[in-house]
Amino acid sequence: MDKNMISPLAYIHPEAIIGENVEVGPFTFIDKNVVIGDNNVIMSNVNILYGSRIGNGNQIFPGAVIGAVPQDLKFKGEETTAEIGNNNTIRENVTINRGTAAKGRTIVGSNNLLMEGVHVAHDALIGNGCIIGNSTKMAGEIIIDDNAIISANVLMHQFCRVGGYVMIQGGCRFSKDIPPFIIAGREPIAYSGINIVGLRRRGFSNELIENIHNAYRIIYNSGKNVTEALEQVKQEIPTSPEIEYIISFIENSQRGIIR
Repeated sequence: MDKNMISPLAYIHPEAIIGENVEVGPFTFIDKNVVIGDNNVIMSNVNILYGSRIGNGNQIFPGAVIGAVPQDLKFKGEETTAEIGNNNTIRENVTINRGTAAKGRTIVGSNNLLMEGVHVAHDALIGNGCIIGNSTKMAGEIIIDDNAIISANVLMHQFCRVGGYVMIQGGCRFSKDIPPFIIAGREPIAYSGINIVGLRRRGFSNELIENIHNAYRIIYNSGKNVTEALEQVKQEIPTSPEIEYIISFIENSQRGIIR
């Protein structure tokens, strides 16, 4: 750790473990039982609290608070962590709480952009390559799969899951699961077609996009219940990892999917 990159106005607990080539701005607080990897830029007025684990190559902007105790009255001070992967951009005033006895850790993967004012509650699991818009709030034990795009001011109920490659309209709130590859929007939130632009940008073939589209036509527009619709998908849509992902996501949904 090059002391020249650490502001003399920052506080770093002597037991904190800091990697190589880490910049720390003034008035930043780094607690004990914190591990920070290499090549991170931690700007001014950041709080990285007990139990935080931060990988390599992250940018953390002023006012962010990582590893604060959960906003959960069941929390009794148990040893838990808030774990952040590599190459994330964590903008101003983002809050990422550590876990509870439920799962023991809150996880944010790699290559994510968390915009200003995002809240990640206890025991949440955010995958890789996600974009989460300003002031979006995620409750406890939510799951967001890889490459999801969640717009600004979205409210996500506890225990919900968001599938990969989705686009969620700004200002939405939801308490059911949002299956992969779709656009979710309107008020109340509803299936609004597949995320065709996003899938093309990610290199999905026209044939695969058509198969995904046909699967969701059956699920949402056939008039069948979910179980019957999934059976029809299995029989009529050519199998692929993406189609299997849709089927398993919906079959394993604990809260049911948005309609």
